[in-house]
Amino acid sequence: MSTPAQPKPVLNLLDSTCLIVGIIIGAGIYQMAPEIARGAGGPWGLMGLWLLGGLLSLCGALCYAELAAAYPREGGDYVYLSRAYGSWAGFLFGWAQLTVIRPGDIAVMAFAFALYARELFGTWTAGWGWSAETTLKVYACAAVGALTWINVLGVRAGKWTQNLLTLAKALGLLAMAAAAVAAGPAGSPTEEAASVDPIPWTLALIFVLFTYGGWNEMAYVAAEVKDARRNIVRAMVLGMAAVTGLYLVVNAAFLYTLGFSGLAGSQAVAVDVVRAVWPEQAAALVSLLICISALGAVNGLVLTGARISYALGSDYRVFRWLGRWHPRWGTPAAALLVQGALALGLILVLGDFVQTVLYTAAAVYTFYLGSTLAVWVLRRKEPTVERPYRTWGYPWTPWLFAVVCGALIYSAVTYKPLLAGASVLLILTGLPVWWWSRRTAQRTSGTDPAEAESQTGS
Repeated sequence: MSTPAQPKPVLNLLDSTCLIVGIIIGAGIYQMAPEIARGAGGPWGLMGLWLLGGLLSLCGALCYAELAAAYPREGGDYVYLSRAYGSWAGFLFGWAQLTVIRPGDIAVMAFAFALYARELFGTWTAGWGWSAETTLKVYACAAVGALTWINVLGVRAGKWTQNLLTLAKALGLLAMAAAAVAAGPAGSPTEEAASVDPIPWTLALIFVLFTYGGWNEMAYVAAEVKDARRNIVRAMVLGMAAVTGLYLVVNAAFLYTLGFSGLAGSQAVAVDVVRAVWPEQAAALVSLLICISALGAVNGLVLTGARISYALGSDYRVFRWLGRWHPRWGTPAAALLVQGALALGLILVLGDFVQTVLYTAAAVYTFYLGSTLAVWVLRRKEPTVERPYRTWGYPWTPWLFAVVCGALIYSAVTYKPLLAGASVLLILTGLPVWWWSRRTAQRTSGTDPAEAESQTGS
């Protein structure tokens, strides 16, 4: 009998770092910069928030690096939560990622691409008689469909697509900063900018950490990283350092050209900056840059997200069809196709960037909280497991990030309780599915479900 196809280590340190940087830098830096300024109180507060976001994200990344090096299996949080708290916790994470969080993230980034692609190519499609809404959906669906298919065809195709898009977006951000310097310092703020309503700084921090989101994605492909015990932590640190540096440079450039009030009141901050140097070409240049950034984020989310569903399918009979590695293409093809189909479906109903962030924030940071505390739990529960990397600053690093997660969950729930409640209710529907799948497995095999639970992630 032939051995079933398994993940192979094909991602080197450069690939891993590009994956992290490419996922983190999406459209958030352009969409959220004015919102974050509204909660910063001033220029120094703004730069402080961006630096704080980078440092807090690094704390989380270091915690995940220990877990990923100790348990180098596909699935990331799914594995850690299962081992630390029981199979129900890992299943809920996988269920949430499969049904709510990952398709939503992909759809939002695809919409960001489509919005600016429409600006670039709108004149070409104007003669086809499509409405603006139809055009937006077509571009978004095309992005998800094309990048899903590239990743189905092979990990190498997906990783080289990611590397090229990451290089392009990093160079684009640096070019934007250079354009701001060339434009010269800001003039006096406009009356409209000066009257911008502030928002709570805790909400601004949620938006900052959203733009840094993606540092944990490396854990989902741990089994495909060469020399994973060393390269995972290297990639996380290098990736976070690169992104934090780029974000600080770009925001300093925004402040230099627009001033604080101009930044806080801007409706299209990147266009306003580039327009100061190239008035005629600003919209097209920025649209191209954001398209590339959004595509890089979509590709990374597609590549890593399917590994969570693959891990879920490997452990639960009801999702077994998702847990197969394609013998020819060397990818979790079924998981990729299902994930793409769900994202395409959500494109029909999603559209508001900020509302979608708030819709998923409470759920995302709840799982971040659980995985961060799993560092402490697993050191006590499984002390004999080899840990090639141990979290720097332990135990203060994980506890600091855990406190931040708790504060952000509270802020998201109190600011938009109905949105947060809706996402939590959808995720909790996974508990009956988990219970039913365990009972079915027990009746079929006659084994105690606790035995399988203890092996999850091994």
